[in-house]
Amino acid sequence: MDQLEWEGIPRQEIPWYPTVDAEKCDGCKTCFEFCPHNTYDWDEQNTRPVAARPYNCIVECSTCAGLCPSQAIGFPPLTMLKELKDRWYGKSGT
Repeated sequence: MDQLEWEGIPRQEIPWYPTVDAEKCDGCKTCFEFCPHNTYDWDEQNTRPVAARPYNCIVECSTCAGLCPSQAIGFPPLTMLKELKDRWYGKSGT
């Protein structure tokens, strides 16, 4: 794993990682070949990537989603990270 924490929060506590929409994925391997953090494995049987090591994904990175020609990769909204940080440090949303 490359990133042990983000903004002082342990990486394992942050649900930031890619999800692959099997209906949209065309099996091009762009994400699998691009990701320098070894987040994905390739599922030969289903010919699509699998986020086998989700916590290897760098928090706030979503480059693979932007590169995906079929828009099959999704990430949580960035607002989730702000809400998580506020909860972690005990800040209210008001």
